[in-house]
Amino acid sequence: MLDQNQVLRYSRQLILNEFGYEAQEKLLKSKVLVVGAGGLGSPVLYYLAAAGVGTLGVVDFDVVGISNLQRQVLHFTDDLGRKKVDSAEEKLKKVNPDVKIVKYPCRLNIDNIEEIIGEYDVVIDAVDNFPARFLISDCCYFMKKPLIEGASVGFDGILMTIIPGVTPCYRCLYPMPPQDGVVPTCSDTGIMGMITGTIGSLQALEAIKVITGIGETLSGRILTFDGLGLNFREIKWSKKKNCPLCGENPTVKELVEYEIKCKLKTFE
Repeated sequence: MLDQNQVLRYSRQLILNEFGYEAQEKLLKSKVLVVGAGGLGSPVLYYLAAAGVGTLGVVDFDVVGISNLQRQVLHFTDDLGRKKVDSAEEKLKKVNPDVKIVKYPCRLNIDNIEEIIGEYDVVIDAVDNFPARFLISDCCYFMKKPLIEGASVGFDGILMTIIPGVTPCYRCLYPMPPQDGVVPTCSDTGIMGMITGTIGSLQALEAIKVITGIGETLSGRILTFDGLGLNFREIKWSKKKNCPLCGENPTVKELVEYEIKCKLKTFE
């Protein structure tokens, strides 16, 4: 049962006809893992903490740099040089001291990912590189963990919700990683902070819908966002029979850790 302070804290979502007390109690009991505490992870973590998710796992090996501050809204100028997980924990505890924060100041790899992901109900991919995306998505598929995928670069963003065994998997869209040197990154093409804010907020909303069962998730659909034209586009998305992971004759039967070199732009 919710105590009086919780009723007041969550009152604006409790009075929603589609939400209510039962949904709030599900949130309070839930555990969500957010991989990445940067441009996408910052709004994801903030809104999930504010909404009352009981336990938030935060995975990030990096420290706060000055170029992060343009979009990574959990981190402030005073945090420069701090571990992102520590900076994030401090802000999230100020937003909602009742939320349990579990920090993982490490890089996910083939040796630790199963142990970490195994503790959570939902996983949110808020990373900025393909090797991590493939490792996370494959692991969630094998462990039957719902995965909320989000990505953004430049003025564009993309979002998808993957329910293993029910919806298409990440490899139905990208069967194999791209070749070295062809992957655009924020360091190469740039990123507008509001794009990560938009996609990250939608990732948080999808996670809440998966946990509580309210509404209709994005599963079976891909949502793209064009920030310059301010357009959303929905693309129907089906399982691929020849998918190397979830297809009829899968070739990916265990975790694989790829190494991909991203394209970089230098400034003189």
